[in-house]
Amino acid sequence: MNDLLRISDLVVEYPVGGGRRVHAVSGVTLTVRDGETLGLVGESGSGKSSLARALLQLPPPQGGSVLFDGNELTQLRGKALRAVRPRLQMIFQDPIASLNPRRKVAEIIAEPLIVSGVADAAERTRRVRSVMEAVGLDPDLVWNRRPHEFSGGQCQRIAIARALVLEPSLIVCDEPVSALDVSIRAQILNLLEDMKARFGLTLLFIAHDLAVVKSVSDRVAVMYLGKLCEVASSEDLFASPAHPYTAALMAAIPEPDPDLPLGDTKLKPGDPPSPLDPPSGCRFRTRCPLAEPRCATEVPPLRAIAPGREVACHFPLVA
Repeated sequence: MNDLLRISDLVVEYPVGGGRRVHAVSGVTLTVRDGETLGLVGESGSGKSSLARALLQLPPPQGGSVLFDGNELTQLRGKALRAVRPRLQMIFQDPIASLNPRRKVAEIIAEPLIVSGVADAAERTRRVRSVMEAVGLDPDLVWNRRPHEFSGGQCQRIAIARALVLEPSLIVCDEPVSALDVSIRAQILNLLEDMKARFGLTLLFIAHDLAVVKSVSDRVAVMYLGKLCEVASSEDLFASPAHPYTAALMAAIPEPDPDLPLGDTKLKPGDPPSPLDPPSGCRFRTRCPLAEPRCATEVPPLRAIAPGREVACHFPLVA
């Protein structure tokens, strides 16, 4: 498959006063292939959402390159950027907060069409009705209702319809099911898979629930404290994690059996370091059971250890 999106040396930092900065994303390089679902996982605060918003230029990153289908997004401004943006859409984590409570559902879904310049009201109506039906909403029942009249799962369907109405190539799903009940999660995940097949979408799926990522992803990228740890196919990563942090995440997955002991992550005791002052060398070294003096002085590069598999570790668990 061809690469639809290429992110190179992406840097995202946030000033917090006193000359200090939060190092949210530090030199991340990643590709998303046309037609695939790439899962992006990591603990809260690892930089997943910051990376997603930066590639959409919301806001633009402080450094690096975002090449989308031949367009360097970091160099585009004004009309040039607005011309490309319909092809990149986002589904936000909180389905209710992401919808304007004062607007009717039809207006919410139609707004991207108005902003992008679709002036024909009949065409807008046709496309809004089409995506409503595609996500399992009856236009005749929901057309004039407002978000507070829907459940969380229904609001996420509205958000998905809003993302689909511009017929994008890439959709960034920022933890789209984390705020939903378990019973509703499966419906939304199945819906996303159906929409991917029906509309030929490429998905960047962000989550901290590894079971969800495993079920939907073709490849998985693991982030820790603003850096990529490992990139591999979903099967390879879950069968034999190569980075100690990935192995710790796997060990932390609870088994649905109260008689089984909790998994041993083998992490060193102590709190995770702050992104205001990340550790030197490997950022995971302060918690890594395999850390050696070399890890404090040398930043491990993301390197290939097998076809289609990369890891940023001096002492990977898989040779």
